[in-house]
Amino acid sequence: MRHNGRQLFERLDRLADPEARGLQFHNFMDVRYQLHQWQREETQNSRKSLKNSYLRFLRGWQFDSNSIEGAVLKGWVESRLGLAPTFHRVPIKDMHGDAYFLYTVDRMKGAERTSAILPQLDLLYEYVQYELAIRFPGRTHLKLYRGVYGFAEHQIIEQRDKKHYLMRLNNLNSFTDDFERAWEFGSRVLQADVPLTKIFFMGGILPKSLLKGEAELMVIGGEFEIKVLTGG
Repeated sequence: MRHNGRQLFERLDRLADPEARGLQFHNFMDVRYQLHQWQREETQNSRKSLKNSYLRFLRGWQFDSNSIEGAVLKGWVESRLGLAPTFHRVPIKDMHGDAYFLYTVDRMKGAERTSAILPQLDLLYEYVQYELAIRFPGRTHLKLYRGVYGFAEHQIIEQRDKKHYLMRLNNLNSFTDDFERAWEFGSRVLQADVPLTKIFFMGGILPKSLLKGEAELMVIGGEFEIKVLTGG
């Protein structure tokens, strides 16, 4: 996908400071998708379409992964990788049921608010992959953790023993690289070795002036070998 923003990555290659790279990325997005011009639009819908940039959807996910913004991000995964969600507000068991329909309604509501949101997310993913390669040279996986209270968002394919499972995770999931932090979000912690190519976004990869919030990682789902850790 590098051809999507070749000029951007040529500029990034000349920057050693990660915060400068983050600002360069956003400035490139700003110009390419005219994000700064929302105030000039004549109609309210047109203004919203530009104002609701990729940052709006990242913020929405941070607040609630089952929000309209969350549906758009799950929709990007489904559109680009063919992975349908297994959970959005409620479990999604098949593509013909009410739960999947309600998810598609949220996805459409969110997408119609924003100009070219899928191409924006394409370039965001490409940038994140670029940054991960710089920050973790020679690494292919990261050990990550996800706190949960149950398995409603995920599907157990096989239980190998008391701690080890083969699971199908939701098509987009919040993880952390902080084991202790994960316990704040559940009574169990899912531990997984996540390929870098599965990381859609990582907190701290953009300057705090653009995006504040938890230092979480957004992980593309599918089948994972999971170790389930319990307290006590």
